[in-house]
Amino acid sequence: MASSARRMIVGISGASGAVYGIRLLETLRKVDVETHLVISRSGKRTIVEETSLKLEDVRSLADVYYPSDDIGAAISSGSFRTMGMVVAPCSIRSLSEIAYGNTTSLLTRAVDVALKERRKVVLMCRETPLRIAHLKAMQLAAEDGALIMPPVPAFYTRPETLDEIIDHTVGRVLDYFDIETDLVRRWGED
Repeated sequence: MASSARRMIVGISGASGAVYGIRLLETLRKVDVETHLVISRSGKRTIVEETSLKLEDVRSLADVYYPSDDIGAAISSGSFRTMGMVVAPCSIRSLSEIAYGNTTSLLTRAVDVALKERRKVVLMCRETPLRIAHLKAMQLAAEDGALIMPPVPAFYTRPETLDEIIDHTVGRVLDYFDIETDLVRRWGED
């Protein structure tokens, strides 16, 4: 196993956009970052609905997989050191649990732990339109240290495929963790 300096938790919740979490796992494997995966019950359904992958295919992309009801898992403790966590995608339900500290699953508990330990957390919130309650939850999570990063495409890159849009967004998420990839076409750079 890699040192905690190269260990990241990935959560996939039930919002549309499971492909972001999947691509994140694929990319982290290529750059030799140990991944710990938790998928919410709704996230499992989204993977089946939105992709041609089986749940086992997604689980196999991670170094370690935890069932969402395994509250005693390593990632539920602050003594288990990581770089932080990305929830990709992050449903409003998960965001609300995180923002208000009312964690009911391993996914939201792991984020709660990362935040209390002052580790980096990215929440790729996938909802539109947003109502005031959603925005307040985003504000609370941000005030608590989470980076709120909806997967909004960058069109200055002139993407030609859906994969290019997904890759750019995943690359920008990994920029936050200082993980270099070849996924981002940077503004002003050749």
